[in-house]
Amino acid sequence: MIRVFIGYDPREIVAYHVLSHSIQLLSTTPVSITPIAKHQLAGVHNRPNDPLASTEFSITRFLTPYLCNYEGWGLYLDCDMLLLEDIGLLWALRDPDYAVQVVKHEHKPTEATKFLGQTQTAYERKNWSSLMLINASKCRALSTEYVEQAPGLDLHQFRWLEDNEIGSLPPEWNHLVGYDQPCDGIKNLHFTLGGPYFSDYADCEFAARWQMVKNSMLLAEQRAVQDDDQAASKLANL
Repeated sequence: MIRVFIGYDPREIVAYHVLSHSIQLLSTTPVSITPIAKHQLAGVHNRPNDPLASTEFSITRFLTPYLCNYEGWGLYLDCDMLLLEDIGLLWALRDPDYAVQVVKHEHKPTEATKFLGQTQTAYERKNWSSLMLINASKCRALSTEYVEQAPGLDLHQFRWLEDNEIGSLPPEWNHLVGYDQPCDGIKNLHFTLGGPYFSDYADCEFAARWQMVKNSMLLAEQRAVQDDDQAASKLANL
């Protein structure tokens, strides 16, 4: 069973569901998907929203090890993503030598704002935490108390780990739409600047792929992807 945790924000409900659908559509392994919704964590997480945080899951993502009971592995993804490949291939990259594995972007945005007019904040290791393979037993430093109180940058820059505890993942598993150059072999699209579910980004790069997956889950009698076995090739070739 692949345990997946997705950041959830009420303003991006459709993004959460389309990402979930893309995972289930392409996976050849049973998948359990859990939304990390702040309103469901009132018993352990009452931290006020950071005015610089663009989503409700900016901090709650770091509760993934707690939600795994600090046992086994979990995979965290931001909701503004779209899987183009079997998530089992990503799951197979788990390496017990590391506490977390991430795509180690060198992302230095220059724009001042992103979706919904949110402030675009630049910092070292930006977007590393947007997709994390998490070895929960090695992430006990992320206690509920620590996540409640630690500065946001300490969390997102992985200051709760030593550098040698952070493993690398291939960049195709966290392709930053609008920043990274389009290329063959992309396995996961990340609409970090803003996805096609926002009017300002309705025609953004790869919007057609996202819309195809959305449409495939809305109409049972007229699915855009008629056969799950053909889904990967249809997504790749659109």
